[in-house]
Amino acid sequence: MLKIIGGTAKGRQLKTLPHDDASIRPMLGMMKKSVFDIITPKIGDSLFLDLYAGVGSVGIEALSRGANRVVFVEISDKSINLIKHNLKLIGFENKADIVRSDVLKSFHKIQNKYDIIFLGPPYKDMTKNALALTYPTLKNIALFSILKDDGIIISQRHIKEPVRDVAGLVNFRNEKYGDTIISFYKK
Repeated sequence: MLKIIGGTAKGRQLKTLPHDDASIRPMLGMMKKSVFDIITPKIGDSLFLDLYAGVGSVGIEALSRGANRVVFVEISDKSINLIKHNLKLIGFENKADIVRSDVLKSFHKIQNKYDIIFLGPPYKDMTKNALALTYPTLKNIALFSILKDDGIIISQRHIKEPVRDVAGLVNFRNEKYGDTIISFYKK
């Protein structure tokens, strides 16, 4: 069961995929609470980008907590349909845009400059091979200059996924939750 944990929609449940479908790995409640406690001062009236959005739980949490608008980027039609369903269920469809795109191959489709960018790429592909999408995604964020000067990036990745420094970005905080690392970046 996936719930909104704070803000105007606190306690509302979101629809997700069955537990046996490994294509989406929603952020656990404990991690989500910690991340949103850290970024609370920046959320109000922000433009929020949710990359690899899954069912939209992180972006919808941001809307519940006062984000002005969220752009969800996802490639899976199944996920996009769940995001649309969840936005309508919570009543936030007029505060969101959904971009159907492969985050790495079609980054040019992502427009604007964002106050907060969240990326939670999948850890493994459908055949259980480890993926390493964090570093190339961070490189694209810097290359396409979509982070506002005072903006922040929140990255969720598997502890074993290697991430190198990205020119123009500074990793200023890391939090560990089991086999997951949450990293915070700024310009």
